[in-house]
Amino acid sequence: MGILDRVGTLIRANINDLLDRAEDPEKMIKQLLQDMENQLIQVKTQVAAAIADEQRLKERWQQNEQLAQEWQRKAELAVQKGQDDLAKEALRRRNTYQQTALGFKEQYEEQARQVEQLKDALEKLEAKIEEARTKKDLLIARSRRAAAERQIHETLAGIDTAGAMSGFERMEEKVRAQEARAKALAGLDQDTLEERFKQLEEEDEIEGQLRELKAKLGSGPTGQPSLPAGGNPS
Repeated sequence: MGILDRVGTLIRANINDLLDRAEDPEKMIKQLLQDMENQLIQVKTQVAAAIADEQRLKERWQQNEQLAQEWQRKAELAVQKGQDDLAKEALRRRNTYQQTALGFKEQYEEQARQVEQLKDALEKLEAKIEEARTKKDLLIARSRRAAAERQIHETLAGIDTAGAMSGFERMEEKVRAQEARAKALAGLDQDTLEERFKQLEEEDEIEGQLRELKAKLGSGPTGQPSLPAGGNPS
């Protein structure tokens, strides 16, 4: 399993564990992001180690290549001097260094390809973590809103709406009865006052009618008929 595969497995395991224990999503989101950043540091360290290995393999390849070339020159010199046995030994050394150089070259090239893949994967991982950083505040805000909505629903669920409405209806009925009594009392007061004025008006009207009747009958103020001038009553 490669470095990033192990890291990916670890991140997924942490996410699942955090979601299972998500009593406080806000804390879990922050903790998850912190874990991802810590794992990113570990990945960077391992990628740096892989790059260092790549450089060492390159150096070993180049060193053995130079040694092979050096023994090649020594073999040529031995041939020029007519020392075939020495030339053969030099060629054997050259072959050994060439084979070793070839092996290091193959390892270096493979390591270089892996390093490039690791660098690309690391960039993607960094982009994902940066995206998580930007989403953190949004996720926290959504978590807080969801918690508030849940609290509201739980509060409403705990209220006895039927009992409360029944109580309000009883209070409303009592208020209406009180209003009716107050209105009735006000009406009684108004009726009494109007009745008194009506009686006064009727009394005044009766007095007027009496005066008119007396005047018509010629009665005096005492109610006795008035006598004509110089005459006697008949």
